[in-house]
Amino acid sequence: MKFGAQVTVYRNTWDSVREVAELLDQGPWDSIWYADHYLPPPGIKEEEHLAAQEAFTVAAATASITKNLKIGHLVLGNTYRNPGLVAKMAGTLDHICHGRFVLGIGAAWFKREHEAYGWSFPSMKERQDRLEEAVELIRALFRSNEPVDFKGEYYDLDSAPLSPGCYDAPIPILIGGTGEKRTLRTLARHGDVMNLDGWARGPMTREYFQHKVSVVNRHCEDAGRDPGEIRHTVLMPTFVTDDEAAAGRFIAARGLGEGTAAGPKSYVIDRIGEMIDAGAHEIMIGGIPTHRLDHYQMVAEEIIPAFD
Repeated sequence: MKFGAQVTVYRNTWDSVREVAELLDQGPWDSIWYADHYLPPPGIKEEEHLAAQEAFTVAAATASITKNLKIGHLVLGNTYRNPGLVAKMAGTLDHICHGRFVLGIGAAWFKREHEAYGWSFPSMKERQDRLEEAVELIRALFRSNEPVDFKGEYYDLDSAPLSPGCYDAPIPILIGGTGEKRTLRTLARHGDVMNLDGWARGPMTREYFQHKVSVVNRHCEDAGRDPGEIRHTVLMPTFVTDDEAAAGRFIAARGLGEGTAAGPKSYVIDRIGEMIDAGAHEIMIGGIPTHRLDHYQMVAEEIIPAFD
């Protein structure tokens, strides 16, 4: 079983993030993930001018100081960058880390960020249209040894090479979000990895996870694709505590859903085990404060070994 950690890049210095990355790289962890926001997102109550480090830069720095971890984002906002540029950045980063990069991308949702930095914030339909077109374009660049031509409604390529290309194999594409009509269809057509995001406030239950997997499978069948090609992952906000009231505050403050892994160690292990039994291939642990190296170590020593 694979385990990753989503490491917070808000209200932190690079040095604190680096310490976590180095610790994870030496432990039983398989991957490290960063969010992609230019302002602390809603739910973080401090002023929006507080630190929010740029996600691709942090990932590139992480690539240079680690040897074992897969590195990715949960997830990049498609509206923040041209997808041709994203493919180029991803290819370069994949060479820095010798093939350990995973491209996580979604439609983007944080309107205030777009307002702050002067980016347009289209309708949900247009953002979904843009995401599907962007992922198709990126996938073509990742899988071609020749320059790529692409003509879309929003994005074009004119004999664009990806050089250097992916390090030794096409970079996997993780699609963020579980909207059943569009997002999961885009995943089935052009992606490689599904991610159920506990921060999205939906239930973290076996039934909910398996329902989303069944939707992906149907879209794969419609697209003529083997559903077995898709990996299923879960981002689980996690808080290990024997204080029932503190666990309740963790859930309530973030509006988290049924089955959130907040409570005693045995309860957290049960919640993770439920997702593994439901078919998850990888669990990403989120919610650990970046400065709490002892909490990361506790998960590594007392929770991950329960699934050996």
